[in-house]
Amino acid sequence: MRVVVLGASGFIGTGIVRALAARQIQLRLVARRPTPVPGDSVAEVEVRAADLRDGVADHVADADAVVHLVAYTDGGWRVADGDTTAERVNVGLLNDVVEALRSRPTPPVVLFSGTETQVGLADRVRIDGTEEDKPLSAYTRQKLAAENLLKDATSDGVIRGVSLRLPTIYGEQGDRGVVAFMARKAFANEPLTMWHDGTVRRDLVFADDVTAAFIAALDHADALAGRHYVLGSGVGVPLRKVFELVAAEVAAVTGQPPVPVVSVPPPGHMEPTDLKSVEVDASAFHSVTGWTTQVSLEEGIRRTVAAVAGG
Repeated sequence: MRVVVLGASGFIGTGIVRALAARQIQLRLVARRPTPVPGDSVAEVEVRAADLRDGVADHVADADAVVHLVAYTDGGWRVADGDTTAERVNVGLLNDVVEALRSRPTPPVVLFSGTETQVGLADRVRIDGTEEDKPLSAYTRQKLAAENLLKDATSDGVIRGVSLRLPTIYGEQGDRGVVAFMARKAFANEPLTMWHDGTVRRDLVFADDVTAAFIAALDHADALAGRHYVLGSGVGVPLRKVFELVAAEVAAVTGQPPVPVVSVPPPGHMEPTDLKSVEVDASAFHSVTGWTTQVSLEEGIRRTVAAVAGG
Protein backbone atom coordinates (compact mmCIF):
# COMPACT_ATOMS: atom_id res chain seq x y z
CA MET A 1 0.00 0.00 0.00
CA ARG A 2 1.32 3.46 -0.93
CA VAL A 3 0.14 6.28 1.33
CA VAL A 4 0.90 9.89 0.40
CA VAL A 5 0.76 12.58 3.09
CA LEU A 6 0.36 16.10 1.72
CA GLY A 7 1.42 18.68 4.30
CA ALA A 8 3.53 16.10 6.11
CA SER A 9 5.67 18.57 8.04
CA GLY A 10 2.80 20.48 9.64
CA PHE A 11 1.27 20.45 13.11
CA ILE A 12 -1.04 17.52 12.38
CA GLY A 13 1.15 15.93 9.73
CA THR A 14 4.14 15.20 11.95
CA GLY A 15 2.10 12.98 14.27
CA ILE A 16 0.43 11.16 11.38
CA VAL A 17 3.84 10.56 9.80
CA ARG A 18 5.12 8.98 13.03
CA ALA A 19 2.12 6.66 13.18
CA LEU A 20 2.25 5.63 9.53
CA ALA A 21 6.03 5.14 9.57
CA ALA A 22 5.46 2.31 12.05
CA ARG A 23 3.53 0.34 9.40
CA GLN A 24 4.88 -1.87 6.63
CA ILE A 25 3.76 0.38 3.80
CA GLN A 26 5.24 2.66 1.16
CA LEU A 27 5.01 6.17 2.58
CA ARG A 28 5.54 9.35 0.58
CA LEU A 29 5.87 12.60 2.53
CA VAL A 30 5.25 15.81 0.61
CA ALA A 31 5.61 19.31 2.09
CA ARG A 32 7.22 22.64 1.30
CA ARG A 33 10.12 21.79 3.61
CA PRO A 34 11.73 18.35 4.07
CA THR A 35 9.93 16.17 6.61
CA PRO A 36 12.05 14.33 9.21
CA VAL A 37 11.74 10.55 9.02
CA PRO A 38 11.36 8.74 12.36
CA GLY A 39 14.52 6.83 13.21
CA ASP A 40 12.58 3.64 14.00
CA SER A 41 10.58 3.73 10.78
CA VAL A 42 9.34 0.39 9.45
CA ALA A 43 7.79 1.87 6.32
CA GLU A 44 9.63 2.44 3.07
CA VAL A 45 9.74 6.25 3.21
CA GLU A 46 10.21 8.74 0.39
CA VAL A 47 10.51 12.46 1.21
CA ARG A 48 9.71 15.16 -1.32
CA ALA A 49 10.00 18.91 -0.77
CA ALA A 50 7.60 20.68 -3.11
CA ASP A 51 5.22 23.60 -3.48
CA LEU A 52 2.03 21.81 -4.44
CA ARG A 53 0.71 24.90 -6.21
CA ASP A 54 3.18 23.92 -8.95
CA GLY A 55 1.38 20.62 -9.45
CA VAL A 56 0.20 17.67 -7.40
CA ALA A 57 -0.33 14.89 -9.94
CA ASP A 58 3.22 13.54 -9.87
CA HIS A 59 2.99 13.14 -6.11
CA VAL A 60 -0.36 11.33 -5.86
CA ALA A 61 -1.13 9.61 -9.17
CA ASP A 62 0.13 6.21 -7.94
CA ALA A 63 -1.33 6.49 -4.43
CA ASP A 64 -3.62 3.98 -2.77
CA ALA A 65 -4.41 6.55 -0.07
CA VAL A 66 -3.85 10.30 0.27
CA VAL A 67 -3.93 12.21 3.54
CA HIS A 68 -4.63 15.81 2.53
CA LEU A 69 -3.56 18.23 5.29
CA VAL A 70 -2.54 21.25 3.22
CA ALA A 71 -4.25 24.53 4.09
CA TYR A 72 -3.54 28.18 3.49
CA THR A 73 -4.28 30.88 6.09
CA ASP A 74 -2.96 34.28 7.08
CA GLY A 75 -1.13 32.80 10.06
CA GLY A 76 -4.23 32.17 12.16
CA TRP A 77 -7.26 30.32 10.79
CA ARG A 78 -8.41 33.14 8.56
CA VAL A 79 -8.04 34.30 4.98
CA ALA A 80 -9.15 37.52 3.34
CA ASP A 81 -12.09 37.55 0.97
CA GLY A 82 -10.81 37.50 -2.59
CA ASP A 83 -7.48 35.90 -1.68
CA THR A 84 -6.83 33.89 -4.84
CA THR A 85 -3.86 32.05 -3.36
CA ALA A 86 -6.02 30.79 -0.52
CA GLU A 87 -8.70 29.66 -2.98
CA ARG A 88 -6.08 27.87 -5.08
CA VAL A 89 -4.62 26.01 -2.10
CA ASN A 90 -7.73 25.33 -0.04
CA VAL A 91 -10.01 24.29 -2.90
CA GLY A 92 -7.95 23.91 -6.05
CA LEU A 93 -5.45 21.43 -4.65
CA LEU A 94 -8.15 18.96 -3.67
CA ASN A 95 -9.66 19.23 -7.13
CA ASP A 96 -6.20 18.50 -8.58
CA VAL A 97 -5.84 15.47 -6.31
CA VAL A 98 -9.19 14.08 -7.46
CA GLU A 99 -8.33 14.57 -11.12
CA ALA A 100 -4.95 12.91 -10.67
CA LEU A 101 -6.55 9.84 -9.10
CA ARG A 102 -9.16 9.20 -11.79
CA SER A 103 -6.93 6.66 -13.53
CA ARG A 104 -6.42 4.43 -10.48
CA PRO A 105 -7.96 0.96 -11.00
CA THR A 106 -9.39 0.94 -7.47
CA PRO A 107 -10.75 4.20 -6.03
CA PRO A 108 -8.07 5.45 -3.64
CA VAL A 109 -8.82 6.65 -0.13
CA VAL A 110 -8.60 10.43 0.40
CA LEU A 111 -8.67 11.77 3.94
CA PHE A 112 -9.36 15.50 4.19
CA SER A 113 -8.91 17.83 7.16
CA GLY A 114 -11.91 20.10 7.56
CA THR A 115 -12.93 22.26 10.51
CA GLU A 116 -15.92 22.20 12.83
CA THR A 117 -16.38 25.93 12.18
CA GLN A 118 -17.72 25.09 8.70
CA VAL A 119 -21.11 24.85 10.41
CA GLY A 120 -21.04 28.56 11.31
CA LEU A 121 -23.29 29.70 14.16
CA ALA A 122 -25.18 26.50 14.91
CA ASP A 123 -28.39 26.92 16.89
CA ARG A 124 -27.05 24.63 19.63
CA VAL A 125 -23.80 24.36 21.53
CA ARG A 126 -23.40 20.60 21.06
CA ILE A 127 -22.89 19.70 17.41
CA ASP A 128 -22.80 16.22 15.88
CA GLY A 129 -22.28 16.82 12.16
CA THR A 130 -25.94 16.75 11.16
CA GLU A 131 -26.34 20.53 11.32
CA GLU A 132 -26.90 22.67 8.23
CA ASP A 133 -23.64 24.29 7.19
CA LYS A 134 -23.62 28.08 7.11
CA PRO A 135 -19.93 29.07 6.93
CA LEU A 136 -19.28 32.69 7.82
CA SER A 137 -15.71 33.27 6.62
CA ALA A 138 -13.73 32.89 3.43
CA TYR A 139 -11.66 30.11 4.98
CA THR A 140 -14.63 28.03 6.13
CA ARG A 141 -16.43 28.54 2.82
CA GLN A 142 -13.34 27.24 1.04
CA LYS A 143 -13.11 24.25 3.36
CA LEU A 144 -16.76 23.43 2.70
CA ALA A 145 -16.31 23.79 -1.06
CA ALA A 146 -13.37 21.37 -0.98
CA GLU A 147 -15.31 18.94 1.18
CA ASN A 148 -18.20 19.00 -1.29
CA LEU A 149 -15.74 18.20 -4.09
CA LEU A 150 -14.58 15.24 -2.03
CA LYS A 151 -18.14 13.97 -1.53
CA ASP A 152 -19.05 14.40 -5.20
CA ALA A 153 -15.95 12.49 -6.32
CA THR A 154 -16.86 9.71 -3.91
CA SER A 155 -20.40 9.56 -5.29
CA ASP A 156 -18.90 9.33 -8.79
CA GLY A 157 -16.74 6.36 -7.75
CA VAL A 158 -13.45 8.18 -8.34
CA ILE A 159 -12.22 8.07 -4.74
CA ARG A 160 -13.29 6.93 -1.28
CA GLY A 161 -13.30 10.28 0.48
CA VAL A 162 -13.61 11.00 4.20
CA SER A 163 -13.61 14.47 5.74
CA LEU A 164 -12.67 14.88 9.39
CA ARG A 165 -13.83 18.22 10.78
CA LEU A 166 -11.30 19.16 13.42
CA PRO A 167 -11.94 21.03 16.67
CA THR A 168 -9.47 23.25 18.55
CA ILE A 169 -6.19 21.28 18.50
CA TYR A 170 -3.22 21.73 20.81
CA GLY A 171 -0.09 19.73 21.48
CA GLU A 172 3.62 19.42 22.05
CA GLN A 173 4.73 21.05 18.82
CA GLY A 174 5.42 24.26 20.68
CA ASP A 175 4.89 26.75 17.84
CA ARG A 176 1.26 25.84 17.15
CA GLY A 177 -2.06 25.92 18.95
CA VAL A 178 -3.67 28.24 21.48
CA VAL A 179 -2.31 26.36 24.52
CA ALA A 180 1.29 26.64 23.34
CA PHE A 181 0.77 30.29 22.44
CA MET A 182 -0.55 31.07 25.92
CA ALA A 183 2.24 29.04 27.54
CA ARG A 184 4.85 31.15 25.75
CA LYS A 185 3.14 34.31 27.01
CA ALA A 186 3.09 32.94 30.56
CA PHE A 187 6.79 32.04 30.42
CA ALA A 188 7.42 35.63 29.31
CA ASN A 189 5.49 36.76 32.42
CA GLU A 190 2.78 38.34 30.28
CA PRO A 191 -0.95 38.20 31.19
CA LEU A 192 -3.09 35.71 29.28
CA THR A 193 -5.72 37.65 27.36
CA MET A 194 -9.28 36.76 26.35
CA TRP A 195 -11.61 38.59 23.99
CA HIS A 196 -14.55 37.95 26.33
CA ASP A 197 -15.30 37.10 29.95
CA GLY A 198 -13.93 33.57 29.70
CA THR A 199 -17.23 31.72 29.68
CA VAL A 200 -16.98 30.82 25.97
CA ARG A 201 -16.41 27.09 25.79
CA ARG A 202 -14.20 25.15 23.41
CA ASP A 203 -13.81 21.45 22.78
CA LEU A 204 -10.02 20.97 22.83
CA VAL A 205 -8.38 17.81 21.50
CA PHE A 206 -4.71 16.90 21.96
CA ALA A 207 -2.73 16.36 18.76
CA ASP A 208 -2.03 12.69 19.55
CA ASP A 209 -5.76 12.02 19.60
CA VAL A 210 -6.17 13.75 16.23
CA THR A 211 -3.44 11.50 14.85
CA ALA A 212 -5.30 8.46 16.15
CA ALA A 213 -8.48 9.68 14.44
CA PHE A 214 -6.79 9.91 11.04
CA ILE A 215 -5.29 6.44 11.43
CA ALA A 216 -8.70 5.09 12.43
CA ALA A 217 -10.26 6.77 9.38
CA LEU A 218 -7.66 5.18 7.11
CA ASP A 219 -8.37 1.76 8.59
CA HIS A 220 -12.17 2.14 8.25
CA ALA A 221 -12.32 4.16 5.04
CA ASP A 222 -14.80 1.90 3.26
CA ALA A 223 -17.35 2.27 6.04
CA LEU A 224 -16.75 6.01 6.41
CA ALA A 225 -16.52 7.08 2.76
CA GLY A 226 -18.76 9.79 1.41
CA ARG A 227 -19.41 11.70 4.63
CA HIS A 228 -17.93 14.24 6.98
CA TYR A 229 -17.39 13.53 10.67
CA VAL A 230 -16.92 15.98 13.50
CA LEU A 231 -14.20 15.18 16.04
CA GLY A 232 -14.11 16.23 19.67
CA SER A 233 -13.95 15.11 23.27
CA GLY A 234 -17.60 15.84 23.92
CA VAL A 235 -16.71 18.39 26.61
CA GLY A 236 -16.74 22.15 26.15
CA VAL A 237 -14.32 23.82 28.57
CA PRO A 238 -14.56 27.55 29.45
CA LEU A 239 -11.53 29.30 28.02
CA ARG A 240 -10.85 31.05 31.32
CA LYS A 241 -10.38 27.61 32.89
CA VAL A 242 -8.06 26.55 30.05
CA PHE A 243 -5.90 29.64 30.42
CA GLU A 244 -5.83 29.38 34.22
CA LEU A 245 -4.63 25.78 33.91
CA VAL A 246 -1.89 26.96 31.55
CA ALA A 247 -0.87 29.74 33.94
CA ALA A 248 -0.78 27.33 36.89
CA GLU A 249 1.28 24.75 34.99
CA VAL A 250 3.80 27.36 33.88
CA ALA A 251 4.02 28.65 37.47
CA ALA A 252 4.79 25.11 38.63
CA VAL A 253 7.73 25.07 36.22
CA THR A 254 9.08 28.56 36.98
CA GLY A 255 8.32 28.70 40.71
CA GLN A 256 6.74 32.14 40.19
CA PRO A 257 3.11 33.14 40.87
CA PRO A 258 0.70 32.39 38.00
CA VAL A 259 0.30 35.21 35.52
CA PRO A 260 -3.17 36.80 35.50
CA VAL A 261 -5.90 35.89 33.01
CA VAL A 262 -7.62 39.07 31.82
CA SER A 263 -10.26 40.24 29.36
CA VAL A 264 -9.30 42.69 26.60
CA PRO A 265 -11.25 44.37 23.79
CA PRO A 266 -11.54 42.07 20.77
CA PRO A 267 -9.52 42.87 17.64
CA GLY A 268 -11.12 44.07 14.45
CA HIS A 269 -10.67 40.71 12.75
CA MET A 270 -12.73 38.82 15.32
CA GLU A 271 -15.42 36.62 13.78
CA PRO A 272 -18.84 35.73 15.27
CA THR A 273 -17.76 32.13 15.82
CA ASP A 274 -14.95 33.36 18.11
CA LEU A 275 -17.61 34.10 20.74
CA LYS A 276 -19.70 30.96 20.15
CA SER A 277 -19.38 28.10 22.61
CA VAL A 278 -19.07 24.64 21.11
CA GLU A 279 -18.73 21.03 22.15
CA VAL A 280 -18.60 18.13 19.75
CA ASP A 281 -20.50 14.86 19.78
CA ALA A 282 -18.24 12.50 17.80
CA SER A 283 -20.50 9.47 18.24
CA ALA A 284 -20.97 8.99 14.46
CA PHE A 285 -17.22 8.55 14.00
CA HIS A 286 -16.90 6.52 17.21
CA SER A 287 -19.66 4.11 16.14
CA VAL A 288 -17.64 3.09 13.07
CA THR A 289 -14.07 3.27 14.35
CA GLY A 290 -14.24 3.05 18.15
CA TRP A 291 -12.20 6.26 18.38
CA THR A 292 -12.38 8.40 21.50
CA THR A 293 -10.02 10.95 22.98
CA GLN A 294 -7.46 9.49 25.38
CA VAL A 295 -5.48 12.52 26.61
CA SER A 296 -7.20 14.57 29.32
CA LEU A 297 -7.06 18.35 29.21
CA GLU A 298 -4.87 18.47 32.32
CA GLU A 299 -2.38 15.96 30.92
CA GLY A 300 -2.35 17.65 27.52
CA ILE A 301 -1.66 21.06 29.02
CA ARG A 302 1.10 19.63 31.20
CA ARG A 303 2.76 18.01 28.18
CA THR A 304 2.37 21.12 26.04
CA VAL A 305 3.84 23.40 28.72
CA ALA A 306 6.74 21.00 29.19
CA ALA A 307 7.42 21.08 25.43
CA VAL A 308 7.35 24.89 25.39
CA ALA A 309 9.66 25.01 28.41
CA GLY A 310 12.09 22.67 26.68
CA GLY A 311 12.27 24.94 23.67
